Amino acid sequence: MSNSPVVLGIETSCDETGLGVVAGTELRANVLASQVDIHARFGGVVPEVAARAHVESIRHLTHRALSEAGVHQADLDGVAATQGPGLVGALVVGFTFAKSLAWALGKPFIGINHMEGHLFAPLLGDPAFAPPAIVLLASGGHSQVVHMKEWGDYEILGSTIDDAAGEALDKTARFLGLGYPGGPAIDREAENGDPAAISFPRALPDRPYDFSFSGLKTSLITYVRQQRDAGTLPPIPDVAASLQEAIVDVLVAKTFNAVDATGVKVVGGGGGVMANSRLRTRLQEEADKRGVTLYIPPRDLCTDNGAMIAVVGAHKLERGEVTDLGADVDAGLSL
Repeated sequence: MSNSPVVLGIETSCDETGLGVVAGTELRANVLASQVDIHARFGGVVPEVAARAHVESIRHLTHRALSEAGVHQADLDGVAATQGPGLVGALVVGFTFAKSLAWALGKPFIGINHMEGHLFAPLLGDPAFAPPAIVLLASGGHSQVVHMKEWGDYEILGSTIDDAAGEALDKTARFLGLGYPGGPAIDREAENGDPAAISFPRALPDRPYDFSFSGLKTSLITYVRQQRDAGTLPPIPDVAASLQEAIVDVLVAKTFNAVDATGVKVVGGGGGVMANSRLRTRLQEEADKRGVTLYIPPRDLCTDNGAMIAVVGAHKLERGEVTDLGADVDAGLSL
């Protein structure tokens, strides 16, 4: 690994300040300042509050990441940061800090697509991960099935037409009084519930790769209100487990529809929803049945983090792909 580029990655696309250091695909450090407690009282992320929190955390976390990695900033080969998509104010904090650091050190700067970071994240768990692959990206803002033909060559086969999976989990958890963030809360409740207790809809059966979770959210809210009015509400763990199963069913089915269509033998996953225990189990079961190899990052590397940005940065740096210091963030940057 001594010849692999050592890169500092900075991720500030939403409400997590993430700093990571890699040498090629070798993870040296991954530190995070979570804003969950800050935003919990609002029931969701407040963009202006998120940006201020990034400003307060980023310098300290940079020193901490470099210290844990055993790397002096002068020994970095490059600095990478998320360019988009995301909240524009939050993006500006990390992107500007990274450009300034790269300029001060005389090092290359690499702007990274946040979603490409999630595509590369399985490498941090297992460096054997490589295209061609079908990758499921599932988070609070995105639900996509991507055909990764080569590194840097991606075809989005399907995406959500309304709510993303993580967004649906957050909104339904808030309605059920389970708090924020919703994904982990639903996962915890579902452990003691019956996933077959309630038959929630699975949307878009005639569109093999696309997702829709808005109707599922509405179905749950309508069901719970009707049951409350009738005084027969089932246990919340059953509601959570049934909701989770509906989301997982669709995510798994659409992913393996793409596997069948392309004939690839590798499946990857990224995004915060990929930390869901039921989704991880179901993906592994389906992969085993089909003789497909599954690569999912460890749970702490599924959510937004600087290490995934750093590993993409190292890959691009090896190819000589760097970003001009005059570049700006792009809140709507597409994959």
